[in-house]
Amino acid sequence: MLIYTGNQKRSTLMKGKIMKTGFFLLLSASIYVSCAAQDKRMQYPHFLLNKYFGVSEGHITYLPPIQKLEAGYNAQEIRLPHPGVRIIFGHDFNKFLSAELSYMRPVDWILYRNINGDQQQHSVWTNVVGLTLITHTEILKNLTVFGEGGLGYITQTGFKINNQFAVKDENYIDFLFGGGIQYHLNEKWALNISGLFPTSTKTIKGPYKTFYSAGFTYSIHKLPETILQNTSQKNSPVFPKNVVQVGYATNTFGYGVNAFAEKTYIFWGGDVEIKNGFTVQYQHNVFHTRKIFSLSWGSSVGYWKTKQHNDDFVTISIFPVLRFTVIHSKPADLYFNYSVAGPTFISRVDMDGHDTGSHFTFQDYLGIGTFAGKNRKFNAEIRIAHYSNGDLVPQNGGIKIPLTFNLGYTF
Repeated sequence: MLIYTGNQKRSTLMKGKIMKTGFFLLLSASIYVSCAAQDKRMQYPHFLLNKYFGVSEGHITYLPPIQKLEAGYNAQEIRLPHPGVRIIFGHDFNKFLSAELSYMRPVDWILYRNINGDQQQHSVWTNVVGLTLITHTEILKNLTVFGEGGLGYITQTGFKINNQFAVKDENYIDFLFGGGIQYHLNEKWALNISGLFPTSTKTIKGPYKTFYSAGFTYSIHKLPETILQNTSQKNSPVFPKNVVQVGYATNTFGYGVNAFAEKTYIFWGGDVEIKNGFTVQYQHNVFHTRKIFSLSWGSSVGYWKTKQHNDDFVTISIFPVLRFTVIHSKPADLYFNYSVAGPTFISRVDMDGHDTGSHFTFQDYLGIGTFAGKNRKFNAEIRIAHYSNGDLVPQNGGIKIPLTFNLGYTF
């Protein structure tokens, strides 16, 4: 007998995936700006103008039968996670037409229990990456209806029992359609209720039928010159425009920081553990507030060796950096930084017996550091990092980078 229930323990990996995208969008969307006319970096950069970010949560329904097991396998119980989350990044062409890139998935994974009496739990990971066009029509003041249509890239990561697939890995492209209503609180914030419907143009291999949700969006527009002109730059902290760093990663101190961050859902780990590595990194600051927040773009090259088999590989990345300077003092400033979803080429995918998926992956890191000296010319930073492909392909083992010590110079 199959029992369908929505109750499931939240997985650490799930927390990481939502944080990876959602934390980046939420922090970017909630910036408080106090700008100075003399510094062009205190105006939003051009690539962010007319963009919007959004998060919605809701309820997923599933297509029966759910994730057919291969012949010869039977599960005592299948647990269906109905809560889901969708994160979007969009661009407004005008008030009638927008384009969106989105990521949608259940909060927890589909879970199979006790297959053929093995008394084990097995999870199936599923997600949808969407690329859609949005049309808007105003029906009342501040109230619009919208329609959505485009393509979805659907990925399913199954599992094996005794080295044989019980649920197969799948990935394919499907059509997505949807719509909803949106209420504009002001020029920046809006609330929305919506539905999303994969059309299932082929024999259904993914589980989703519908996703009904409610959420918000935050839009970015050019700051008025009056705001910039009315803000004084006197005694403003220094935000270095460029920084070059060299770093060394080592597991000499273990993976305790990684484990703590993963356990507390601040960050995430990976199946492949790195023994040591070297990095060279360049960052260019494109935006900052008067005291706390700054946004930079960076590029890096890394050389790594794994813990178990000494497998070596190279990574080449570009990435955003969100930096929060929490302490300003005369000799030095202290900051926390977070980098998420940096597109990365990785030269090797099979490491220490794990398949990490594809040569295209993403870089993420979390760290603490300082800019020191009269003009903040010197930089030191400690971070942990992670590589994974965001489930764009079924195999996604993930790579765990231990403590990395960096020294830098600004100009």
